[in-house]
Amino acid sequence: MPTYVRTDKCDGCKGQDKTACMYICPHDLMKLDKDGSETGHAMRAFNQEPEQCWECYSCVKICPQQAIEARHYADIVPLGGSVQPMRGSDSIMWTIKFRNGTLKRFKFPIRTTPEGSIDPYGGKPGAVMANIDKTGFFTGSEDGGITKGYRAGNPAELIRK
Repeated sequence: MPTYVRTDKCDGCKGQDKTACMYICPHDLMKLDKDGSETGHAMRAFNQEPEQCWECYSCVKICPQQAIEARHYADIVPLGGSVQPMRGSDSIMWTIKFRNGTLKRFKFPIRTTPEGSIDPYGGKPGAVMANIDKTGFFTGSEDGGITKGYRAGNPAELIRK
């Protein structure tokens, strides 16, 4: 479900030109209403096109005032409930508040490595693009698939009707 801003909590990131949610939104949906002409609330952020929201929760997690919420699906949070993240330096704590007042909290670690420092191949060799058209390139290995547990298919093993 799309995000929405609780105007009673939002402070427009203390009057900056660009709020944290505007900075992080991958679809550029968040907007700051500086004079209150669009929402009736001056210096408050808002989701200008909720139907375009990707539901990535980036804005919910980054908001320093915890002013952005999302209406969740019933299989995650029952009707009338809410979910709010609280980000720490090494983890993020999700608090689910059910409509009867019961709270559940879940804590998950977050990345602690500097941005751009992760090795996406994990020390594995890169692909040799010259081999891309060779048979078995994706599923096999140079020794015919013996080391990886794969082998070439045998037409005699096909199920025929």
